[in-house]
Amino acid sequence: QVQPAESGGGSVQTGGSLRLSCAASGYTYAGHCMAWFRQATGKEVEGVAQIDIDGDTTYADFVKGRFTISKGNAKNILYLQMNSLTPEDTAMYYCVVRASQRCFYRFEADYYEYWGQGTQVTVTS
Repeated sequence: QVQPAESGGGSVQTGGSLRLSCAASGYTYAGHCMAWFRQATGKEVEGVAQIDIDGDTTYADFVKGRFTISKGNAKNILYLQMNSLTPEDTAMYYCVVRASQRCFYRFEADYYEYWGQGTQVTVTS
């Protein structure tokens, strides 16, 4: 059973930066798709960024140029560097995994089998 665990959320002012981390335990196979989703209060969950087995990355339009997804030296570690944050980025951020499959540029929430508990990001004006 794969279990992602996020950390690094917090409160920051507009224009600030945060780096989220995710450690996904339970892997027995290195090939997997990992991604970040978020959900703001009263809104649907939405895909933010994904990184594929080969390192290929895809971003939602609303974070392009501001957020960077990357993997750590250990393949089960995932990061999301968030810069130029705005109040619209306020949400619970989730680390998600599709094990043993490529991402295929998919941002449907139900494509991802494993979800962490989330880490709250709050951006104040």
